[in-house]
Amino acid sequence: MNAEVIYKVFPQLSQTQKRQFEMLGPLYKDWNSKINVISRKDMDCFYTHHVLHSLAVAMFMKEFLPDLKKDISIMDVGCGGGFPGIPMAILYPEAKFLLVDSIGKKVKVAQAVADEIGLANVTTLHQRAEDVDIKADLIISRAVTSLANFIPWVKGKYKEGIIYLKGGNLDEEIDEAQKKCKIRPSQIFQKDISDWFTDDYFSEKKILYLTR
Repeated sequence: MNAEVIYKVFPQLSQTQKRQFEMLGPLYKDWNSKINVISRKDMDCFYTHHVLHSLAVAMFMKEFLPDLKKDISIMDVGCGGGFPGIPMAILYPEAKFLLVDSIGKKVKVAQAVADEIGLANVTTLHQRAEDVDIKADLIISRAVTSLANFIPWVKGKYKEGIIYLKGGNLDEEIDEAQKKCKIRPSQIFQKDISDWFTDDYFSEKKILYLTR
């Protein structure tokens, strides 16, 4: 479990960013021994399965949303212990991140990790997504629920779009979202994460992007 897999994909990291990424593994291992925020069998692949997976959001933004301002506001809805929000906040120090989850102990972990590694651009909120009265430029999330359930939670809470990490064949899920949420086919874009990351873990991992 080391951060080298991150450096190969993002070679331009500052020393501060490298130090912050390196601190994540031990911190989450310690927290996971107290509060189960990550599958324990997954900890050996922590940097690939959680950190690099989270940073697929950054790869998508770089390729498809290159004109976004540096100080963009990003809301991670259903952040759990801090994914994808914490890795993204390390990579984008000028952006502002709000990490939201309805489970208090998970929000506690996300805030503690952010504080420990010195992320001044992270705020956490223990609240149900439906009750959040804040608008961000982008919503990001990792496999919280089906897209048809998720879209109503964040309706009216983003200016640009939703970047949603999900796995498997998503055709039926997209069809359901289009019908239930009245989404036009042109509003949803699907991208294979395996186009960027070669590890077998990403073979069926995808990003769904929903525009306004």
